[in-house]
Amino acid sequence: MSSQLPSPADAPDTPWWRPANASSAKTFPSKQSNSFFIIVSIVIALLAGGIGATIGRTTSSNISGNFVNTENSIERAPGSIADLASRVIPGVVSISVDAGGDSGTGSGFFLSSDGYILTNNHVVEAAANRGRITVAISTGKKYTATIVGRDSSYDLAVLKIDVTGAPSLQLGDSDKAQVGDAVIAIGSPLGLAGTVTSGILSAKNRAVTTGTGAGESSFINALQTDAAINPGNSGGPLVDGTGAVVGVNSAIASLGSLAGGQSGSIGLGFAIPINQAKKTAEQLIKTGSATYPIMGIAIDTRYTGTGALISSEVNGITPNGPAAKAGLKAGDLIIEINGKEIQSSDELIVAIRSQNVGDQVKIKFKRNAITREVTVTLAASKK
Repeated sequence: MSSQLPSPADAPDTPWWRPANASSAKTFPSKQSNSFFIIVSIVIALLAGGIGATIGRTTSSNISGNFVNTENSIERAPGSIADLASRVIPGVVSISVDAGGDSGTGSGFFLSSDGYILTNNHVVEAAANRGRITVAISTGKKYTATIVGRDSSYDLAVLKIDVTGAPSLQLGDSDKAQVGDAVIAIGSPLGLAGTVTSGILSAKNRAVTTGTGAGESSFINALQTDAAINPGNSGGPLVDGTGAVVGVNSAIASLGSLAGGQSGSIGLGFAIPINQAKKTAEQLIKTGSATYPIMGIAIDTRYTGTGALISSEVNGITPNGPAAKAGLKAGDLIIEINGKEIQSSDELIVAIRSQNVGDQVKIKFKRNAITREVTVTLAASKK
């Protein structure tokens, strides 16, 4: 599945383009508040559809029964959802952004005991140049946060609050996570702090492209989960059965605004793998910015066939860049990377972004109907 939204411009690997089959992306606008979460839109036809819910109250008299005093008798099994939640919730925070007319809420979690917090870039970008970011910890105490660094390419940001002894979360290994593994998502959907939902890891390596409408897009080689995540969960942790963080909840697929309302979870949520998030967070803490690997090419945005077509226009191949050194040329059609078929430009960019600077990748491509293969050594993007 390749969920496609607008992509960034300027950088050789991230030109302005919107594939013919791209869906639209949006955040959840609100005049007063906005629970930040990127939506990956998909179109689904429904034969019938009125969706609603009614919450009512009933009363009764002469209620009686035998009640057992269970005080001090209930134990939560180690590794149960209740046990995991009790251990993880203290390390999860709620984030509020007030940037004039652009305000909202999101989630995050402690990376270290001295107050570094990981969240999504789209949660805090409105306050990057103006506004105020407030972090509420699990006890309810609130702190003013500063942005240490943020990166739109991976949709990640690191915040800092003035605390010591913060309950940092354990980071797992997203490469070892398997489809079918039990996971739980924790965050503040719609501002409801400490919300816990459970599910499984539904898929790995989903090419998800998200955009905020501000000219910045993110490319995620995502983990997919059916754990219910909703607007406001952005930046919160997706943890495995040991309580270790395997992903940063960042996007959801949506059927659209059914019944005139904003759409929530339909069981298709996406998280940034923690292995990628950790690398980016370390760069942000160290230097305030992050880099990503590039091939040194520009994609032809008008191509609608299978694969990713290197533009034949100026700067299609960056002079002395990785692709040029490997022998790739303008007009080559990339069809495979490291043995994985490439269906679209989005998939190529996501596949490259999931690598490391300096990695060597095998690129299979077609030139004049002849299939060839080269090895490209990825370089770092310019900050």
